[in-house]
Amino acid sequence: MTNHKQGVYQSQLDHKSKMIARRRTKRRFNPRIFIDRTIETTAIVSLLLTGFSGLVAMGCWGLEIIDINANPNIIISGWQQQKSICLGAMLVSFSAFLGTSLIGASFSIQRDKF
Repeated sequence: MTNHKQGVYQSQLDHKSKMIARRRTKRRFNPRIFIDRTIETTAIVSLLLTGFSGLVAMGCWGLEIIDINANPNIIISGWQQQKSICLGAMLVSFSAFLGTSLIGASFSIQRDKF
């Protein structure tokens, strides 16, 4: 009987020590890491969006040329409007990339205390 009680008591101690270990490994929210990761994610997403918008704009440009050559009576086609939208999105996303890169660089310079 004493072995059973010792086993139960040991398992309770193991359970408590695991709970204490979990409390010690719990991380606190660090706003600096959150800001750095947000800036990095925004820069990467805006750069990808710039590339995809540029590809779509070039595709619309090619389809606009094909459409004009196929039917010369139509002056303005829908491809020209799509191309303008994609070029505008490309400009906005590239400026977002430049802005987030500048903010990230200024934060890193501020932390390094140049």
